[in-house]
Amino acid sequence: MAKDKIIGVDVGGTFTDLVTIDGDTGDIRIAKTPTTLDNQAFGVINALDLAQVDLALVDLIVHGTTTTTNAVLERKLAKTGLITTAGFRDVLELGRRTRPQPYGMTGQFFSIIPRDLRMEVAERMDATGNVLTPLDETALRGAVQVLVNEGCEALVIHFLHAYANPAHEIRAAEIAAGFWPNAYITTGHSLLSETREFERGVTAAVNASVQPLLERYVTRLRDELTGKGYQGDVLVMNGNGGMVSSRLVAREAAKTVMSGPASGVMAAAYTGARAGEDNLLTYDMGGTSTDVALIRNGTPPISNEIEVEYAMPIHVPMVDVRTVGAGGGSIASVNAAGLLEVGPASAGADPGPICYGKGGVEPTISDANMLLGRLNPEKLNAVAGGVSQDKIATVFAAKLGAPLGVDAMQAAEAVIRVANAKMAGAVRMVSLSLGADPRDFALFAFGGAGPLHAADLARELGVPRVLIPARPGMTNALGCIVADLRHDYVQTVNQPLGSEDVGMIHDIFATQVAMGEAALAQESITIREIRKVFSVDMQFLGQSHVVRVPLDSAIPTAAELCCGFEAVYWNRFKVELPEIRARIVNVNTSVIGVSDPVDLSRLINPDGRQDTTKPVSYRAVVFDGKAHNTPVYWRDHLPIDATLTGPAIIEQLDSTILVPPGDRVTSGADGNLFIHIEGTP
Repeated sequence: MAKDKIIGVDVGGTFTDLVTIDGDTGDIRIAKTPTTLDNQAFGVINALDLAQVDLALVDLIVHGTTTTTNAVLERKLAKTGLITTAGFRDVLELGRRTRPQPYGMTGQFFSIIPRDLRMEVAERMDATGNVLTPLDETALRGAVQVLVNEGCEALVIHFLHAYANPAHEIRAAEIAAGFWPNAYITTGHSLLSETREFERGVTAAVNASVQPLLERYVTRLRDELTGKGYQGDVLVMNGNGGMVSSRLVAREAAKTVMSGPASGVMAAAYTGARAGEDNLLTYDMGGTSTDVALIRNGTPPISNEIEVEYAMPIHVPMVDVRTVGAGGGSIASVNAAGLLEVGPASAGADPGPICYGKGGVEPTISDANMLLGRLNPEKLNAVAGGVSQDKIATVFAAKLGAPLGVDAMQAAEAVIRVANAKMAGAVRMVSLSLGADPRDFALFAFGGAGPLHAADLARELGVPRVLIPARPGMTNALGCIVADLRHDYVQTVNQPLGSEDVGMIHDIFATQVAMGEAALAQESITIREIRKVFSVDMQFLGQSHVVRVPLDSAIPTAAELCCGFEAVYWNRFKVELPEIRARIVNVNTSVIGVSDPVDLSRLINPDGRQDTTKPVSYRAVVFDGKAHNTPVYWRDHLPIDATLTGPAIIEQLDSTILVPPGDRVTSGADGNLFIHIEGTP
């Protein structure tokens, strides 16, 4: 991919971030603007204007969007109808018969497609693909017409065993296309060819219900960009960490869910590899939430069993990112039991935290950091007029301090501790729960608020060092630039190991590779090479969960499959079960179009660096109840070999780094900083 001049732009819940890299001149520009929630395209255009980019000279724009994620979580979806096998219209609502709260009887759930828009028709395949009941085409036409009359914009065709034989789904889609008013028809097997009708049905329903929204958004964005002189393609990040043309992305719209967090993880893996850190715990704290993931041996984890919220499994391959509602704008409150809570409610970008000066009235994490001296009110982005420390202290004293019996400063410290504990729990979920010891990893801290909390979080987890990239607040946008083109495929086999035809596995891999190469050929972007990744999902007979077994080639032997599964199972659970047979559940292939490498060395302009490490100012910062006269440094001025010891504050355009007393900072390649945590190995 010729990246002469490329733009990465990521739309978050609070801010829209933009990075431009000119491969010819080395010029790098960054911009951060408030997200325009009513139309995210406006925020993208505002960021381009702020960076003063001449779009006529840009070769490529890569975009990470929260359009589909927000639509699913907020249930702001296109009106969608479902046609399914007779007797199974309620599968999407019954789910797995779990509860939103495992230990309580509260909570609620709303199906993506309401019951009155779920139609049944006679048809039936058995689990091996044999026809038991032919498709009733007359009933199908009637069901489609009912949904058209109801004003549905998208259609899902989801039959019980279509993964084994999709003939009925294919025929139903052909019939429906004859009088459905648009092209928004999703068949379950084409998106996800695996067993488990609930998960497959939800994935198809999500895809159909966000297709029109995503199509309209990317079309509007392309039109806005074209109007400003841009002539190239717009690539959209997928949740698997790859990217796809905006002209093709709506076909499999569900794959864009969680694309924003995925781009950050891809940037972390890329930056970490250049810095010699292949094992990372990624920690992305933005304005609304915190996303965490685990990277082993330089490879971001991909899972096709992600549940974005209760009873919302989207079983397409996505980077395995876990999210908690703790961001800079997360609201702190005292509940009815007298306990301090932080999040998940957020002040967002408008009005935002109190310290933004835009009318916010609720205490947030950002306000706590401001009150403790960790943020500089003169450099806080989006401030309109500014707010005094006294006003923030008054709110903290009244809304938090009084109910808790502490003063405003103690309340602010309590907010930080509760938020850190919440985020540490998320990191443990992606590390200890998977058999990984956090002490064997470095913490990769990014997002606008991540570096403020990273050192305390690392100390809580026993992580020995923190890696802070050159532009932590722009990492998701940078991930759009360094990402590759990627297509993932899953095919259910569901055969006991030893009885299956290994040649059939080889044929499936070959078919998936051919599909991936054909998909890459449709892209308008030139790629450097094609890389293929093969794996199988396996389990012991009688189990419901699976583990992923990576493979070295597309022609594994039965012995290699068996040994690989036993090794992965042992590493995960430290258990051997030789008396139980193994089963191959899914065959997986990733076809990756590798892009050209990107030089990150100029993310901080080397011309601005100074010869010595000099603070630009001092201010009082509270650590553990005590105020320290703390030096404040401007990161762009630090020497390339800078070292310093905390307490310290390091400020930059897109983030603020907190270095607690005793911790030590060193510099690394590409302008990265390492915080070495006192008291850790």
